[in-house]
Amino acid sequence: MADNLTISIDCNPGSSPLPIAAVTRRSMLGGAGIAVGAAVLASTSSVSGIAPAAAQAVSADSRPLDAAFKRRAFEVRGICASNNEKIPVAPHPANGDEARYTNKIGSDSRGLPHDKRGEVAPEAWQALYTACQSGDPADFEKIPLGGTRKLINPLGTLAVSLCGINPTQIGIPPAPALASAERAGEAVEVYWQSLLRDVPLTELRDDTSNRDVLAATEEINKLADFRGPKSGGRVTPGTLFRANALYFDAGDPKGRSVTPPGVLDGPLISQFLLRDAPYATQWISAQIRTASPASEFLTDYDEWLAIQNGAAPKRQLQFDATPRYITTARDLAEYIHAGPALGWAAALLLATPGGGADKRYSGIYPPAEPVSYPSNPYRKSKTQGPGGGSFGLPYVQALLATGISNSVRASYWQKYFVHRAVRPEAYGALAHHRLANGVSDYPLHDDFLESEALARSKAKYGTYLLSQTYPEGAPFHSTYPGGATGVGAVTATILKAFFDESRVIANPVQPDPADPTRLVPYDGPPLTVGGELNKLAVNFGFGRNWAGIHWRSDASASMAIGEEVAICMLRDERATLREPFDGFSFTRFDGSRVTI
Repeated sequence: MADNLTISIDCNPGSSPLPIAAVTRRSMLGGAGIAVGAAVLASTSSVSGIAPAAAQAVSADSRPLDAAFKRRAFEVRGICASNNEKIPVAPHPANGDEARYTNKIGSDSRGLPHDKRGEVAPEAWQALYTACQSGDPADFEKIPLGGTRKLINPLGTLAVSLCGINPTQIGIPPAPALASAERAGEAVEVYWQSLLRDVPLTELRDDTSNRDVLAATEEINKLADFRGPKSGGRVTPGTLFRANALYFDAGDPKGRSVTPPGVLDGPLISQFLLRDAPYATQWISAQIRTASPASEFLTDYDEWLAIQNGAAPKRQLQFDATPRYITTARDLAEYIHAGPALGWAAALLLATPGGGADKRYSGIYPPAEPVSYPSNPYRKSKTQGPGGGSFGLPYVQALLATGISNSVRASYWQKYFVHRAVRPEAYGALAHHRLANGVSDYPLHDDFLESEALARSKAKYGTYLLSQTYPEGAPFHSTYPGGATGVGAVTATILKAFFDESRVIANPVQPDPADPTRLVPYDGPPLTVGGELNKLAVNFGFGRNWAGIHWRSDASASMAIGEEVAICMLRDERATLREPFDGFSFTRFDGSRVTI
């Protein structure tokens, strides 16, 4: 474990006509926090005792400062572009399933027309493949669809991001192959997740007595190839369904798997999802609308095939009448169903001064305890404070918004132009045909076909299909890597670059399993800002595994993608800033330190 490794990334190897500044987490907020650092503008006539300034003659001559600023803007853009261009195209190994199976059973084909077995029409697949090879918008318009739903944003991945690097410059390992033991292990896990969606997440602890949690733990430990977090070499109830991150490794075809700091500590749900977020004169409630346990979909074969072909769902979610905190995995799956502003809320909680009488309008830390790093230039300045232009909350929010878009581009590019890997819902149909209909040429591993998880699911739903919490199933793009996790990862990384991740979160909470409309204190090892931001990232991505639409490897690989997108954005951003500072510094998901 490289906990003490520090990597310095020089964003500006050449000389610059004006000084280039850097940012750290603590340094980012002013002494009273980001939110209170904005300048207050007033007209001179409204200030008592100050005479209006005399009118100045208008000059057409350019001032030296203006010309220098213009020249620096041009040179910084050139330096950033030059540095990014020097980063080579990354290796993009695939799992070989697309060439291995002529009927494309190992590839994602949802939204295209299929036969009664759910196998894609060859001409439709060829049209998709042709478009993914050319990148030509006209070729994507020629793809035959099987229903009314459309493919999600393939051309958006080809947009040029003006901040950071190109998606082709980020590498991830290949997705697990269809017939592999690793994919079978992921299938066993996701079927157990579907069975345990309504168990309180507080039961995922080592001293649990919940028989289903213990059964899942026991079976996953027997798998030939399972890459989730372990304790003492074994999966425990406390590590069950927790997250890992997966980095490309030239020496290991399966990649380098790590457990991000903090994700095994305390409740599975991040503290940033359990606190009301202040939003100026408003607030964002941490209680959510939850789906009822009756909301299970795609276990009927006709319904599954219709969705596979691109039909709109005929059934809809049913919701509980009373909002509550995220208490079960079904709650988490529904929370991330429509892309919530989780990073926005976390930034508000960290940047808004705390200590108000009404906690809904207060952040986590009071003004006297700013959560920024001491090296923030505005912590040191005697005359200036941060604002929307740099280092203030609007600045951070702007980076978050851009980072989300850039990470989606990077993840979706891999989905369309490299991997096109099969979704869990389609894998489950292969198992259904294999076991219920005697289709012998679907080569799934025995670790899954003979699993207790699959047998229990069949007994509960009547088919071997994987239960989904969303009536529409998964979005129409391939499974690997996960877009949502990339969003969570870029969000967590940007926030760690601006806020002191070592700070302990005071008075941590968790939902009361007996009454999920209230919170109760969490009493356990300390929880830190960095650990809970890492947990926020994995909640966003791995929550979709609970919904049934993603594999573990989808989420793990996108952790590295989102982090790399953020690092490259921050490298470019650092070159643009004028304030003197020591650079962005934070802990990566693998525990190493990086300074930009």
